[in-house]
Amino acid sequence: MHKHHTFAGIISGLAAASIWGGMYVVSKVVLEVIPPFSLLTLRLIMGAATLGIVFYFRSRKSNPKQIVTREFFWQSFLVGFVGYGVSLAFQFVGTKLSTASNGSLVTSATPAFVLLFAPFLLGEKSTPRHISALVISTLGVLAVIDPRNAELSPSLFWGNMSLLAAALTWALYSVLVRKVTKSMDLLTSSTIMLLGGLPSSIVFSIWEIKTQSIGVITPGIIGGLLFLGIISTAMAMFLWNYAFAELPAAIASLTFFAQPVVGTLLGWFFLAEKITPLFLAGGVLIGIGILIATRE
Repeated sequence: MHKHHTFAGIISGLAAASIWGGMYVVSKVVLEVIPPFSLLTLRLIMGAATLGIVFYFRSRKSNPKQIVTREFFWQSFLVGFVGYGVSLAFQFVGTKLSTASNGSLVTSATPAFVLLFAPFLLGEKSTPRHISALVISTLGVLAVIDPRNAELSPSLFWGNMSLLAAALTWALYSVLVRKVTKSMDLLTSSTIMLLGGLPSSIVFSIWEIKTQSIGVITPGIIGGLLFLGIISTAMAMFLWNYAFAELPAAIASLTFFAQPVVGTLLGWFFLAEKITPLFLAGGVLIGIGILIATRE
């Protein structure tokens, strides 16, 4: 691996996960007005439009032009369907039927699932270094989110199963991004992937609007929508895809662990939540895990 590409990939993955870690504060406010699947539809449309504008201006300058073949389009579209149509749907359902602490705990299994898929789909074998990095980082995440807060009551079973399915399908999406972008332009592919989530999100949002009303759209809600559509969707999704395009999947996946760390730090900063010594130890372990994985 080229050192520059490794560094850029790690920073991109950490930046994406950090944006998503901070997204929950904004999402919580916007979701009080706009139901989840309607919000997802708006995010995907804004995200695809943002990347589409960047693509348009880049293609005016580039020579030769990027040709989007039918095969290119459908491969990217189907990968997007897995990530944004299936995985995010499971995440919404799981979050609704389970608890936030369970969500943090279960979705932290994503990097482990990446290690499961990478050998079959990419031919990337998991080395002892990758596995030890994953174990150390996972212990760090467990310290950060403290599994003692998790609830395992039978009433939350289907919610927890949905969260597990979300982690599994997000790992599959991330590995497929690396597979697809080996032969395709990343910006073009990422734009089409966002469109891939629209068919299911539109269907769910139509059903949702029939059962739930949309609240009052204030300037603050519009600002939140712009942040979620442009920063959390267009920018963060592209950065995540870039990390997987540049790095072996096992390494890129570890940057996902920045998400609960940033979420906790923002909770401390904005909501006066306490930071425990366990959290600090967890953050250090996550950092050590990422360093071990990249020292190859």
